[in-house]
Amino acid sequence: MHALAPDLHIPVLYRDARLAVVDKPARLMAHDSGLARGEQDFLADRLRAQFGQPVHLVHRLDRATSGCLLLAFDKDTARALGEQFMGRAVEKTYLAVCRGWPAPAEALIDHPLDGGPGKPEKKPAQTAYRVLATGTMPWPYREHAESRFALLECRPHTGRFRQIRRHLKHRHHHLIGDTSHGDGARNRMFRQHLGVHRMLLHAWRLVFTHPETGGRIAVEAAPDEAFGRVLAAFGWQLPGLD
Repeated sequence: MHALAPDLHIPVLYRDARLAVVDKPARLMAHDSGLARGEQDFLADRLRAQFGQPVHLVHRLDRATSGCLLLAFDKDTARALGEQFMGRAVEKTYLAVCRGWPAPAEALIDHPLDGGPGKPEKKPAQTAYRVLATGTMPWPYREHAESRFALLECRPHTGRFRQIRRHLKHRHHHLIGDTSHGDGARNRMFRQHLGVHRMLLHAWRLVFTHPETGGRIAVEAAPDEAFGRVLAAFGWQLPGLD
């Protein structure tokens, strides 16, 4: 695993006086938590130093996930945006690379999930997905001479613990690079053949209502270099922002 540079500047995708959307890099935890394992480098701390003022992360992304993350500069804005997330009024679109070719090509995964460690109660969880592209690589696996992979657009309707990763595992289309819920053999293929060590889940687009103006804000984060290397290797193209 490659370490992040301690002086890494976090790209800002949108900013005004009340809120901002930043492009979170993979392998950086959003904030301190029980999953931190003694780490001392967190996105929230970097952003406070970068903006020179308090920041409130409105939602979170897993450590291994990159892309759009919304923050507020005051508690009232954070509360208003949080209510949009709770009311499912925020459109979240992720890019994911998985093993196999999901069928049907567009569907809703409706499978309850628990809340993670120490939270055994299962709650409803839904993730809509759409296959954007499929491809094969000449990488043998068991009796097969090649391996199949797909690029997905995923839209979680709920916000459960590691929801997309666990839903893809449930459908036997494990997320590439996921060391907790993924397929180790396929993960090794991407490391060995493409030099890609990150989990291939990216918060691609975020659409929400501005609490002050009432206008709809749409933000898109381009995939990073490693994710882009995978797209190029397969010859996959991303559709434009609607």
